[in-house]
This record gives sequence, C-alpha cells and structure tokens, in this order.
Amino acid sequence: MKKLIGITVFLILLYVALLNADPSASSPQNHFNLGKRIGFFGLLSLGAGLLIIAGGIDLSIGSVVGLSATCGAMLLTGEFPFYKHPVSPWLTIPLLLAGGAVIGWIHGILVTKMRLQAFVVTLCGLFIYRGLSRWLAGDVQQGLQGQFREWKQALYSKPLIFDVADYTIRLPKFFLIFLGLLLIASVILHFSVYGRYWFAIGGNEKAARYSGIATDRYKIAAYMLCSMLAVWAGFLYLMEQDSSQPSDTGNFYELYAIAGAVLGGCSLRGGEGSAPGIFIGTAILVLLPNFSNMLGLKSELEYVVIGAALLFASMMDEFLRRRVSSG
Repeated sequence: MKKLIGITVFLILLYVALLNADPSASSPQNHFNLGKRIGFFGLLSLGAGLLIIAGGIDLSIGSVVGLSATCGAMLLTGEFPFYKHPVSPWLTIPLLLAGGAVIGWIHGILVTKMRLQAFVVTLCGLFIYRGLSRWLAGDVQQGLQGQFREWKQALYSKPLIFDVADYTIRLPKFFLIFLGLLLIASVILHFSVYGRYWFAIGGNEKAARYSGIATDRYKIAAYMLCSMLAVWAGFLYLMEQDSSQPSDTGNFYELYAIAGAVLGGCSLRGGEGSAPGIFIGTAILVLLPNFSNMLGLKSELEYVVIGAALLFASMMDEFLRRRVSSG
C-alpha cells in the first residue's frame, strides 16, 4: 500500500509539473493524446504485470505485436501466404487471439515443464516472431489501403464525447478498452482465488506447489494472457496506423511494457504488484517523455529519461525491501 501511495503522489507531482512547464499541456488535444498512449501501452503493461506477479517475464511482447499487426493486415486484405482470400475482422480477431494463446502456451510449457529460463525462452521468441513476421510478409510493409473504416471508428478514430457543464471531454477508445480490461484484471487479481494463486506462485513457487496449487497451470495461463494482450494491442496498432512494417513494428514495446509494470510497483522477483499500480506506472511512463519534451529536451533522450526512471524505481524497490526485511 505504501508503494502504491508513493507512486500515486509521484504521478500527481509529475502531472502538475507538466501543466506548469507548458500552457499547451493543459489543452484537450494533449490530454486526448496522452489518454490514447496510456491506453495502448497500458494493455502491454497489464499483460507484463500479470506475468511478473506470477514470477515470469516476457521479452517477446514487441515482436508479438509486430507479428499480430502484420498477419492481421494480410488476413484482412487476402495477402496471407497460405490463404489468398480476405478474412472478415470478426474471424481475424479470434484467429489472432488464438495465435497469441498458442505463443503464450509454448512459452509457459518451455518454462514450467522443461524448466528453461523465462529470459532465454522469450528472448528467443523475440527473434523468432520478428523473423517470422518478415518472412510471411516478404519483408514488405503490409497495409489496409484505407479499408475497414467502420472498425477503425469503433476501435480507434471516433472518440466518445461527453459534455460536462461547459466542458467537452473526448475519451480515446484505446483508453476505454484498457480501463475495461484493467477492471476485469483487478477483479481476478485482487478478488478471486486465481489472483491469490498468482501472488503465491510469484512469491514462493516451491511453497505454493507444496500447498497444493497447480503452479504450472496458473503460470502457463499468465503467459497466455500476456501474449493475447500483446496480440490485441497489435491489432489496435494496425487499426490506428493502417499498416504494419514487419521489420520494426513493435520494436522496444516489451521494454515499455515491463517498465510500466515495474514503475507501477510490480517486483521483478514476483509476488508483488497491483492492477491500479500498473495503471499508474503506465501513466508515469507516458508522462515522463511528454514532460521532457515540454522542458525542451531532445526527443532522442526519451529512452534516457525512461531508463533513468526505471533504474530509480528499481533502486527504491530494493531499498524498501531491505528496510522491511531488516526491520
């Protein structure tokens, strides 16, 4: 709880500093753009956070996003190598999610049954899925050619508009989708036996196994959820950008996902974290580069800012852990 309060205070201070740094930061358009980025990267951080709580890690998230966006574009336009017919979005989405579930299942099986290190398994996946994406697309950009406008309006381009007093609030769809999934994850994580199992597995997997918890099953489920959320984010990316570049779509997204979860209080040792914390961590992750831009720092320093913030969060986590254990 103390950690959650601390990052909440930090987020508020960062937001106030952002508003004071530049008057344009308070504009509705800037808030809309921030909400959209929080919604998109929040999906990735949510999947990574759930997996980290269960004691796992996934470095292939960005490549899964790229593979999903590329395969989605080819399926929708009838350019998929093994099936040269356009596939309806109603069928494309389940196919992509099923593919994400298979990817996560493979990761989970290799980690739990073959006892391979999650870092190695998912790092290999990072290269495999990126290479598979480039091979399937012939290393050529895949696009929708302006089609599927109804789906783009439903998932991305047409915001929900609310009039409160004399102020108009425009909520991006990405943000609302993230909030909906975050609410479901909150119920599962904090108000169900499955969430308690994940915390127990991440805290001490051997003790959880001896207490009768099917640790392998729940850990595999966490890997599957992580990959499925990455796939869903890849499809949303496709709807927004109208195209996917097999060689670089989703690059470094796994780092954003892990950074958002860690900034939100998820310990890489497992067994710690919360759904509200993941939301706050993602918001901090998005606001930090925006704040640095408002201060006039070059955009090339964005990764420096994020890396420094992540290092600081890790140092504070270690400091608090040692203080608690010594007290």
